[in-house]
Amino acid sequence: MKEQFQAYVIRKHDQEGVTASIEQLKKEDLPNGDVTVQVHYSSVNYKDGLAILEKGGVVRQYPMVPGIDLVGTVEESVSGRFAPGDRVISTGFEPGVSHYGGYSEYARLQSEWLVPLPQGLSEQEAMAIGTAGFTAALSVDALIHAGITPEMGKILVTGATGGVGSMAIAILSKLGYAVTASTGKKQQEEALLRSLGAAEVISREEADAPIKGAMGKQQWAAVVDPTAGPALAERLKQVQYGGAVAVSGLTGGSGFESTVFPFILRGIQLIGIDSVYCPMARRERIWTKLGGEWKPDQALALGVQEITLEQLPHTLENILKGGAVGRTVVRICSE
Repeated sequence: MKEQFQAYVIRKHDQEGVTASIEQLKKEDLPNGDVTVQVHYSSVNYKDGLAILEKGGVVRQYPMVPGIDLVGTVEESVSGRFAPGDRVISTGFEPGVSHYGGYSEYARLQSEWLVPLPQGLSEQEAMAIGTAGFTAALSVDALIHAGITPEMGKILVTGATGGVGSMAIAILSKLGYAVTASTGKKQQEEALLRSLGAAEVISREEADAPIKGAMGKQQWAAVVDPTAGPALAERLKQVQYGGAVAVSGLTGGSGFESTVFPFILRGIQLIGIDSVYCPMARRERIWTKLGGEWKPDQALALGVQEITLEQLPHTLENILKGGAVGRTVVRICSE
């Protein structure tokens, strides 16, 4: 392990507020943990963008190394689960929030936050999937367990050009579902969304148009919704009998107003998706699927951009402005 290594560090100052820059850290700067990982790749998520904002509501203590995802090789371990040389993934739990995360050449973590890198995935692919793809896969898993089959009809995916949306389209289409993609960038991104596997592309305005009355036309067998917000109420009105909605994000807002009618008249399910504290047994099962029959090949082939730590500030600013399309991975160390 190097005596000094690079990391992207956020600090809070009384006068200057929050600042972020690449710094040189030492081994003793790393927080406690039973596994030290040489980080090869991290990724860029909306949550990572919020981390650089003074009022982003993400970082719990300073200084902080953001980056909620990472993949790399175990350098040191006092855990019985992992040994030096093992390749591991970390998504969710505390890294990048209250524990130094993935934007660093080395990370010291708790072994219970790590899963083995599954066969069928390279390290870059694992980070292209990252929290966004893992969340998408959890959403698909929830819909399957809710009894949603391809024969039931179309699946609406909101925020389709974002990380969760694009990965959900790729996974669902691979499993034989007919996907309708909703996006605020229809004109610019329709070709990309169809390449991911969307059978139909509609505008955000069309998907979220207000519906008079308590219920609307039954359009969707299910919805994968990483955006939520007030429009969620309109989507609920359009889910067909026995359908389900998997909600995983709040880029459209944290609140919505609805009635009980979609639930008691059509028996639909509203399912919350949490990727942060997902239990380890389910976490490992989903990652195994992502390396196998659920591997989002089209998303990995079409929507992955690789950047360096030096390019990170601009990329984080862009994702906060809604300019992100597909997935971005950050190369930290050479494999």
